[in-house]
Amino acid sequence: MTSSLKSLSPQALLDSALRKATTIPSATIKAHVDSLRRKNPTATPEQIVDILSSEFKLFLQGSGGAVGASAALPGVGTTTALVLTSADLAAFFAAASAYSLAVAEVHGMETQDVERRTALLLASVLGDSGAKTVASLGARPSAAWGKTLLTAMPKSTIKQVNSVLSSRFIKRQLVKHGGVAMGRVIPFGIGAVVGIVGGRALAHTVIHQTTRAFGAAPASFASPLTSVIESQPISDDSPDIPPQVADR
Repeated sequence: MTSSLKSLSPQALLDSALRKATTIPSATIKAHVDSLRRKNPTATPEQIVDILSSEFKLFLQGSGGAVGASAALPGVGTTTALVLTSADLAAFFAAASAYSLAVAEVHGMETQDVERRTALLLASVLGDSGAKTVASLGARPSAAWGKTLLTAMPKSTIKQVNSVLSSRFIKRQLVKHGGVAMGRVIPFGIGAVVGIVGGRALAHTVIHQTTRAFGAAPASFASPLTSVIESQPISDDSPDIPPQVADR
């Protein structure tokens, strides 16, 4: 019983969601950005970022509404809906991580370092307080803090940043996010509306902070498109990839 309760603790829930969200292969992120560039050959980097933002918003709004609507389906009660929302944080983190890493790719930056990815994700999700934490602990200006975080910030500072951001997320945002999740299990379809609105709000926070993290999109792409190669199958051990980074 104790072990079961421990597995559901806020810290355990956060750690599990972060592990999956921060191990998305860089090749997968790049492949999706390249796919969007091929489908939109005249699009500027700014326009590609706009497309990524639209995908991210649609994904969060769609998944939020689907969970809420499940409570109103015949034979599906609130217990089942609560089980469905148990994976909500992991899905949100995976989508937010994929989005922020894709924007970084448009800016000509990528990292496979899990600690740096974690800091980028948590700071984006936490909004202004996350950005200020990165700036203050890194002794750097808050403008375009993502570039410093991914390329120049010492690993020792990154670990300190992650410790502070994790604690702050558990104390503040997990309660807020949980409130959104509970709103979705209201029966008779009301939860679907709450889920869609909540998803839109969460997406707005991440998009706004990711824009601040990297600044304005570059005038041109740092590298030309590579030729299309046959994709390799994803192994069963690969982390779950949200729809917006799947090559459609």
